[in-house]
This record gives sequence, C-alpha cells and structure tokens, in this order.
Amino acid sequence: MSNRRLTHLSLLIAAVCAVADVLVFVGDVPGGGPAWIVTVVAIVLADAALATPTRWSLAVIVAAVAVNAGSAMLLGGPETLSVNEAGLLVASYRAGAWLHGRKAAAALVTVIAGLVVAHATRGIALDWTVAVSAVKFGLVTWLAGRYTTALRGHLDELRRRAEDQERDARERVGRAVAEERAAIARDLHDVITHHVSAINVHAGAARLRLTATADPAALTSLRHVEDTSRSALGDLRHMLDVLHGQPAPDGERPGLDRVDDLLHGFRAAGVPVRLRHVGTPNELPGTLDVALYRIVQEMLTNALRHGHGGPVDVTVRHTPATVEVETINPYRETAAAGTGRGLAGIADRVHAFGGLVRSGPEPGGRTWTTTVTVDLENLP
Repeated sequence: MSNRRLTHLSLLIAAVCAVADVLVFVGDVPGGGPAWIVTVVAIVLADAALATPTRWSLAVIVAAVAVNAGSAMLLGGPETLSVNEAGLLVASYRAGAWLHGRKAAAALVTVIAGLVVAHATRGIALDWTVAVSAVKFGLVTWLAGRYTTALRGHLDELRRRAEDQERDARERVGRAVAEERAAIARDLHDVITHHVSAINVHAGAARLRLTATADPAALTSLRHVEDTSRSALGDLRHMLDVLHGQPAPDGERPGLDRVDDLLHGFRAAGVPVRLRHVGTPNELPGTLDVALYRIVQEMLTNALRHGHGGPVDVTVRHTPATVEVETINPYRETAAAGTGRGLAGIADRVHAFGGLVRSGPEPGGRTWTTTVTVDLENLP
C-alpha cells in the first residue's frame, strides 16, 4: 500500500474518532461553559493526533489519557467517564502495535493508571468495575496491537522463507542445467569430434593416395572436405566453450564479417554463391552478430539441400536502424514440404531478438527467398 494511501486512512480514522467522541460528549454533558469548550477542543486535538506518524505513538497515548483524566478534573461527575472513548481505544491499539520494549510497557501502564485516576477524580469507588474498565480500554486493545505486530512479523518471516526456498530452488535448477549442459558438451565432444576427425583423416589420406593424373576436381573436393571438417571442429570447439561458460574471444567469434568464409565450401561443392553488402555495417551486439552468421549458414544449407544447383544470392543490408539478411536460390517444388528444422531454427533465432522472418517461393515458383530483418533500435 502506498504512503499516500496510508496517510489518507490515518486522517480518516482520526476524523471519525473526533466526530464520534465529540458527538457522544455533547450528548452526555450538555453545557457551554469554558471548561466544557476546553474539553471539546482537547478531544478534537487528542483524536487528531491519531493521524501523526507511528513513532509518536507514546505521545499520542499520553495525550489521550490526559484528556480523559483532565476532563474529570474540569467537569467532574460520572457522566464524563471516558470522554474520548474511540480515540483512547485507537491510541492504545497503536501503542501496542508500534511500540516495543519499555515504551510499550510504559504505554500500557499509562492507560491503566490514567483510567484509575479518572475514576478516583470522579469519586467512583475503585472496585472490580474499575478493573474491568481498565482492561476494556487499555489491556485488550493494547494486546490486539501486539498481536497484529506479531502476526505481521510472522507473515513476513513466512514470506522470507518462501523467497529463500524459491531462490534455493532456482539455484538447484541452475546447477542441474549447468551439469546437464556440461554432460551434453562432453557427449558432443566425444561423438561429433570423433566422427568429424575421422572424416578429416580419411579425406586427407585419400587425397594423398591419388596419383598425379587423378581428376583435379576430385583432389579439390577432397581438399575442401578436409578444410570443412577442420572448420567444423573449430566451430564445435567454440560451441563447447560456450556450453562450459567460456565464450570465444571476439577475434575468433563468427559474425557477419566472416560470412565470406562460409561461401568457399559451397562454391567448392559446385554451388555458385554471390555475396553483396549494402550500406554501412553497424556495430552489432556479439550475440546478434553470431546469430546472424548462423542464420546465413542455415540459409545456405537449405539452399544446398533443397535447391537444384543454381546460383545463390546472399545480400546483407545495413541501415542505421536495421540489419537485414536475404538469400535467393533456385526452388524445387518437391522439396518444399521437407521435414527439417531449418526454417524453424532460423525463426527461433530471429524471434529471440524481436526480428521478422519472411520466406517462400517467388511468383512463378522458380526461386525461393528467405529474408530476416532485425530492428536494432528495439532489441530485447
């Protein structure tokens, strides 16, 4: 609840107590003399003090008791008993709720002693009714305030425990995820590295065994198999470093400035690829730069798998507010219903940065276009 709301509520409580106590006093003690006027003013001021900060609770209870006892001295008569009943009850509750230690005990003693003094001043015998009245106006409301404070502290403790348990649960989940990622990293290293290394070794051995009269194209292909497998091992090592929480240095991290390196392998496979840069490159966040590199990689892979050998055009467009990557490649209609996750993977990467993906055949059905656009001014 806001401080402004609490202030409004405290003012309302003070106003209600003042109106109620004044109306009851005027109804029970008719008159209009100086003592009567002083008592009315004192009731209003004492009840208005209920709107003061809680740190003044001891002074508020003293004022409420003083008005109650002072009215007996000024006016006398049993009809003036507890002239500020509502204010006295609220002041006693405040003292129990907000005061601690000696101040809380002093407030309780003040209420009970003040009631006894008021009774004695009015000439009322100090019998069991006085004790009941003291309990009614002092002890019960004071205890209610103490209970409220204890309950609030208990609820705060329960909330802290729940927050601690939630934090511990998150930490346990985080540790479990980290351990699982480490296990996945080890499995990737053991499985993929073994097979890719075998590909690299066999390709190199095959190239060396070929005679000088062998088809130059076959030698070139084998050499590119070696280069590609070696590059794959490097990429795998970088990804394993990320899984282990050790990102690659900026100089070794893939990005849009290294897209041209991707094209050599595709050109060696007999797929002509044309790369075009438009605009002045922006300085991109590292995670976005890597994601766009992987997106281009996936686009080229899709073109290789689902195209039919025609040229692939790759365009990287930069504007002050956006970066866009587009590929256009020949399109085979029979490949459109593939079950791979290429486009889905591209969409997942782009949506993580709040970007847009458009893909589909061009009119005429001969080429397929995939376009990715990221708004640099509204990155998550």
